Amino acid sequence: MNLSAVPRASLSDQVVERLRAEITEGRWPVGERIPPEPELMAQLGVARGTLREALRALQYTGMLEIRRGDGTFVRARSEVPGALARSGGTLSDVLEARSALEPQLARLAAQRAQEADITRIAAALDARTRSADEEWVAADVAVHEAIARAARNPILFEVYTALLPRLHDSMRNAQTREGFCRDEPRGHDDVLDAIRRRDPEAAAASAAANLTATEKWHSGLTE
Repeated sequence: MNLSAVPRASLSDQVVERLRAEITEGRWPVGERIPPEPELMAQLGVARGTLREALRALQYTGMLEIRRGDGTFVRARSEVPGALARSGGTLSDVLEARSALEPQLARLAAQRAQEADITRIAAALDARTRSADEEWVAADVAVHEAIARAARNPILFEVYTALLPRLHDSMRNAQTREGFCRDEPRGHDDVLDAIRRRDPEAAAASAAANLTATEKWHSGLTE
């Protein structure tokens, strides 16, 4: 669809909607760079100014991140992360939110996951195991996202994925600290095993144990 004949005010809105659809429908995955401006301008049939106006609007909502000299990257699938970022919140707040969501998501995944979901989680875990240090955080977040998707509750999935940018940032910071363990099986391999066995309580318990260990590590305690 060429949008060049649409009045400028609504044209920018339509470009925003087109770009948002690419993100929300998963054609542009979280963490990846979107096509360069010339390509998007050609696809949409709009001028650079209109495109940049739309990109800035989506950056404000938290869906995109514009990195000067490096391109524009997908930050989140909805506007919720932008609202979360503007609301503030500490690492402890993020951990509390994860504790409220992740065990239930794991429980539901054990009940509802289809074979395609299990394959997706297993592939994400394999990528996490094989990833280099600079790729590990994104790979870890992908595991959590795959488990959340397997719960097959679109509302919980949107709420949880809104936390993923904060999870990514906290894990990236944690990775640089002494004593960080990147191969914790709880909440990862053990959850997948419980999902395969269709054991909701074991899946929830493993996710909760992982979060407990994370909270203790962040507070400087040891088990």
